[in-house]
Amino acid sequence: MRKISIVLSLFILVSCAHESNNELTIFTSRQPQLLEPIIENFSQETGIKVNLLSGNAQELMERIDIEGDKSKADIFMTVDAGVLWQATERNIFSKTDSNILKDNVPSYLRDPDGQWFGLSKRARTIVFSNDQFSQNDFSSYEDLANPKWKGKLCLRTSKKVYNRSLIASMIDAYGFEQTQNVVSGWISNLATEVFSNDTNALKAVSSGQCGVTIVNTYYLARLLDDSKYDNLELFWANQSGRGVHVNISGAGIVKTSKNKENAQKLLEYLSSNSAQDLYASANKEYPVLKEADIADSIKDWGVFIEDDINVSKLGSLQKEAVFLAQEVGYK
Repeated sequence: MRKISIVLSLFILVSCAHESNNELTIFTSRQPQLLEPIIENFSQETGIKVNLLSGNAQELMERIDIEGDKSKADIFMTVDAGVLWQATERNIFSKTDSNILKDNVPSYLRDPDGQWFGLSKRARTIVFSNDQFSQNDFSSYEDLANPKWKGKLCLRTSKKVYNRSLIASMIDAYGFEQTQNVVSGWISNLATEVFSNDTNALKAVSSGQCGVTIVNTYYLARLLDDSKYDNLELFWANQSGRGVHVNISGAGIVKTSKNKENAQKLLEYLSSNSAQDLYASANKEYPVLKEADIADSIKDWGVFIEDDINVSKLGSLQKEAVFLAQEVGYK
């Protein structure tokens, strides 16, 4: 009887280990509906079940910290390189050495030490009202600090990470003092108080409350599904200089994962051609894989030169960006 009990116990342990090896959990701040179709395809191809636990990025990182070795998280996925950098600083990720990921994800869109990888690109550029202006009126983010734009500019709050990352990229390119002068000029040119999100800033431009703003392109793509916003037009900023500011959504393998091999398989799959076509287009973003298709709704915007700053710097310079915004009164 004792021998049978031992054998049964071993069987249960092996069964649990087998089940664990064929199951992954992603902690993500992305909306589940954006990921579910891709995850389904991955599971069908590999037999690996994937669970999604969604929530606020800061709260998910806190949970991973608190749970430690007991955490069920295999992958942490979020938006903005600044947040991924924070996760690296909190020692959440393990290093992933994958030739597939290195081939599929350009070096400037991934952590230099291989702790996380960009999975889609998020271009942040100028959008204007073609009732008031034309393409010839614009050139760069920095030009929007010119007094000629006084009372014409709308901005999203600096409290959101997207604008902090944009400011961080400018600090890297021009230094603190010059960037401070630019952002101060933006504030002088505001037509109204800053907005809580990009969508409201776009609506203010469309209604004539202001004439121009800076937003992530997928917010514009969503609004343009409604013909009443047809007066909104995109302009690719800084094409004669450093290029359009690009951020990412991305992911890395959690250091306490008990299933790193399959977690790596999933990251590699998410960077592959078939997954990239779905992953980026689901939110009208741009794929990181050069060969992947771009969503039909944004193809008409054409190609653009993008800033090739390593996006990890958007995180390392966040504190300076926050301090700068406070110094010039950018709420």
